[in-house]
Amino acid sequence: MTEPTRESLVYDWAESGPHSFRKPAIAMLDDETLRDGLQSPSVRDPTIEAKIEMLRFMDTLGIETANVGLPGAGPRQQEAVRHLCQEIDQGHLTIRPNCAGRTLMVDIQPMAEITQKTGVPIEACLFIGSSPIRQYAEEWDIEHILRHTREAIEFAVGEGLEVMYVTEDTVRSSPEHLRLLLAAAIDSGAKRVCLCDTAGAAIPEGVMNLVGWVKSLLDELGVADRVGIDWHGHRDRGLGLANTLAALQSGATRVHGTALGVGERVGNTPMEELLVNLRLLGIRNDDLTKLPEYIELVSKSTGVPVPPSTPIVGRDAFRTATGVHAAAVIKAQRKGLDWLADRVYSGVPASWIGRRQIIEIGHMSGASNVVHYLRSHGMPDTRKVVEAVLAVAKKAETILTDDEVRDAVRKAGVELS
Repeated sequence: MTEPTRESLVYDWAESGPHSFRKPAIAMLDDETLRDGLQSPSVRDPTIEAKIEMLRFMDTLGIETANVGLPGAGPRQQEAVRHLCQEIDQGHLTIRPNCAGRTLMVDIQPMAEITQKTGVPIEACLFIGSSPIRQYAEEWDIEHILRHTREAIEFAVGEGLEVMYVTEDTVRSSPEHLRLLLAAAIDSGAKRVCLCDTAGAAIPEGVMNLVGWVKSLLDELGVADRVGIDWHGHRDRGLGLANTLAALQSGATRVHGTALGVGERVGNTPMEELLVNLRLLGIRNDDLTKLPEYIELVSKSTGVPVPPSTPIVGRDAFRTATGVHAAAVIKAQRKGLDWLADRVYSGVPASWIGRRQIIEIGHMSGASNVVHYLRSHGMPDTRKVVEAVLAVAKKAETILTDDEVRDAVRKAGVELS
């Protein structure tokens, strides 16, 4: 009998019909963990050593750029950015650094100084609020924003920095004002424009409309071949990943995320979800085996716990104690097809990130769970033993621990070493 292919066993509706997913030609990643991630009100600022280790993981994971801080915030931030840039140089990392800053000379000057000291070019990500609601709250008018935009970008370019112009709250900004601001930024020397869902207010359709509109504007200005589009999203409405994928479909060539989604308020697009989904979609092919270690480091260094149900990296991501689920995984394993066992009840292959499917025993388990557990732990799986363990499980409120399973086996009359 011919072994089936993965493609023959999985029908992908995302590749069929009128709403097929359009794969972008370019999908670069920018990791914001060391900047926006550390603006979370619940995080602990990691040590320099931990930040350097995070940067190394980002590089190993194939991430192209990293926001390494906001040096305009003070000496402590400046020192961290300097150390990270030195690590990129001395460690021969391929990842490139950028820094956030307001459209103010006082924020730009430290970036230029660190570039000069380390010899590592820093991309200046210069931001200013652009939406009517922000303008009203700040008592700004469009001429004020335009003046700051031009002066800041021209100053940064004069200091030898490449500039990405960031319009805060882009998703709630008017096309009339965006046209003026983006044209002025590009005319002043910006190489990229970043569209932001600063308040986490967008839905995918809005993102697609916005990014498509900006792409058409760049075509109209005759700069589409030399000015890139970034997307920076928050997840206040729980749509961080969906919006980021929508941005890529619509013309963004670099998108942002943070480990565990840490960031302002409820956070940003989670980088672990982004990396895995881009590989699943056939857009990138990064080696993700170090991803759990990266997330563990970020969690430990920032004091942000990983909830068990966190997609991809949570403790429960590849665990099951449900009888039907476990039976399907076990049957796949018996066919000798590891890839089948890794996918039959999982939309994410555990092996991609160096993990495996785990079958445990609980109150919703069947005999197949117990047999598999006993065999994999070197314990006898006679009918009497299986029934004894299952009887304990049916009365339990949680998954059985190894000690509880062993105790049930002993009570069935089996001596264990």
